[in-house]
Amino acid sequence: MTDSVSIIIPAKDEADGLRAILPAIRSLYPSYELIVVNDGSTDDTETVAKQAGAKVVTHPYPKGNGAAVKSGAREANGDVLVYLDGDGQHNPDDIARLIAKIEQGYDLVVGARQKGSQASAGRATANGFYNLLASYMTGQKVQDLTSGFRAVRANKFKEFLYLLPNGFSYPTTSTMAFFRAGYSVCYLPIHAATRIGQSHLKPFKDGIRFLVIIFKIGSLYSPLKLFGPAAALCFALGLAWYGYTLATMNRFTNMSALLFTSSVMIFLMGLISEQITSLMYKER
Repeated sequence: MTDSVSIIIPAKDEADGLRAILPAIRSLYPSYELIVVNDGSTDDTETVAKQAGAKVVTHPYPKGNGAAVKSGAREANGDVLVYLDGDGQHNPDDIARLIAKIEQGYDLVVGARQKGSQASAGRATANGFYNLLASYMTGQKVQDLTSGFRAVRANKFKEFLYLLPNGFSYPTTSTMAFFRAGYSVCYLPIHAATRIGQSHLKPFKDGIRFLVIIFKIGSLYSPLKLFGPAAALCFALGLAWYGYTLATMNRFTNMSALLFTSSVMIFLMGLISEQITSLMYKER
């Protein structure tokens, strides 16, 4: 097993979950660096983590899950970073399986939640849509785009810290960044148990996040794959409307002009976005 491993757990008010998983992690992986990022918790998260022998990074106020992930990466000394949630959903035994895949040559290994894992019907549907969209964008089968249980090579993950948002969509952003950079990504089937404590996700905010992630997936990988079909749809509608008005009124209408112009503008926006995206991944 790789000795230079840092296990990082972003946690906000997860004292009960940490009581359950930290002793198991310490028992299974005594030589690994263990970091708990306390994201402005109001419960005993910090105390529980310190009692378990973890290195604790504390935010003075809640900054978000993604911000905690970035703080953990900056603090970690390991060549391999393992992220898992502090709510007890992830089985510490699976950490060894993730690291084994890293040792086989992969740069990012994601724990893909299987059927029966804890998730509401709405979240399961949204995750399924994310996976389909990401698979279309990348040309690779994406099994779980939003899973927070993952192992990654530290030097490559830190290349993209500036891209990661401070909120809950860091798994999506980092996964798409690895695909875009041509790094090797692997999915490992896992079972996620019922979380301990109350979820911090909010239905309304998650709905907004759902829309943002859709556009973020496109902008991070290949914007033309998102803008191109939209431009083609506008052009097809304009052509169909022109055919109808030409046949019935023998004229070219403003609506047809608007649709044709919109298709060109959307395509050009996609083309410019494609160039900007390429610059984002230029070696710095």
